[in-house]
Amino acid sequence: MEKSLDEKGDVAELIEWLASFGATENKGVTRLLYSKEWLSAQLAMKAEMDKEGLITYFDSVGNLFGRLEGTDSTSGTILTGSHIDTVTDGGKYDGAYGVIASFLAVKKLDRAYGRPRKTIEVVSFCEEEGSRFPITFWGSRNIQGVYDLDCVKDIEDTEGIYFLEAMKQAGFDPDTYISPAREDIDRFVEIHIEQGMVLEKNQNPLGIVSHIVGQRRYTVKVVGESNHAGTTPMFYRKDAVSTASEFISFLTKKAKGMDPHLVATVGRLDVFPNVPNVIAGEVEFSLDIRHHEEVILDLFCKEIFSSFDGLAKEAGMKLEVSQWMDVKPVAMDMEMNQLASRIAEDKHIPYQNIISGAGHDAQVFGSFCPTCLLFVPSQGGISHSPKEFTSVPDLERGIDVLSEVLYKLAY
Repeated sequence: MEKSLDEKGDVAELIEWLASFGATENKGVTRLLYSKEWLSAQLAMKAEMDKEGLITYFDSVGNLFGRLEGTDSTSGTILTGSHIDTVTDGGKYDGAYGVIASFLAVKKLDRAYGRPRKTIEVVSFCEEEGSRFPITFWGSRNIQGVYDLDCVKDIEDTEGIYFLEAMKQAGFDPDTYISPAREDIDRFVEIHIEQGMVLEKNQNPLGIVSHIVGQRRYTVKVVGESNHAGTTPMFYRKDAVSTASEFISFLTKKAKGMDPHLVATVGRLDVFPNVPNVIAGEVEFSLDIRHHEEVILDLFCKEIFSSFDGLAKEAGMKLEVSQWMDVKPVAMDMEMNQLASRIAEDKHIPYQNIISGAGHDAQVFGSFCPTCLLFVPSQGGISHSPKEFTSVPDLERGIDVLSEVLYKLAY
């Protein structure tokens, strides 16, 4: 039988409690959008919010809210939280910590100070990861008013279950869909594990995010000519593997030399026909490029693709490039970042400004309302893995800072 939150002693126990919904044999968590595990976790969080006296409700896509009503009915809402879904066999902290931390922070404020002046809502977003269906930020982009049912009507998961059917099975009938778009949110505050190693390397228990990187993703196809590996002289070959290797080597060196915050990754490589004694006639690879400044992204893409064209023509090869993602960089709110900095200094908590190389719900809200994103360290920089871990003192310091930020904004 699951424990209630009141029976648990600290944030680490709450992390373990939430991780029990979707626990895997590898001590990880699989909690995919609209699955039974996902629904159980959302309902369990709702029950605990109810016990604390928060006004709870789901919107029509499954975002969960716990509302601490403010005394000023004319003021906007301070929203705080993160996402409940995970990647397959992921870690216990990604997303879940932000939900738990926001709940504990609001619980602490309510018990210490009573009703705030401005309403605070804890949110457990229904989806962020894109693990079950090929769409990300379904929860936050509905609140933003960017997504609706038309965006998902033809989408299905790997088992052939359509998005709208899964939604209905989880109790959120598309026939009763009402846009969750909100106009009352004044500010959004999210706390998250870093999912990288910068804070740990620098021995700083707190990161205050200045920017979240933009992401551009491409599929690059190099088409040459398949031929016999033994009878085709090197000078007469149209070897797609060799040419693709030149591309990858060039873009890697270019990224290292252009800017220390620029990252470029080739994570998938498909070779055809992929036979040991045949020259490859075609190679297709993925390309993921990230930076927090649009001008750097523009410059890098212009230079590498221009060079790709030249190398392909020189080798007598055909080049095809298709872009399938273009997420803009987003700056976090300077005023709230300064507030978080002062709080950390007053509490003698070492911190640093940091750029997020991963996307978060704060990226969606950063273009929608003033947004603050806080990081706590990830041990070894490991994330999206059962080995994901953050120490209890770091978890507690994060909640301490988050509580103070919310107090300053709402009370």
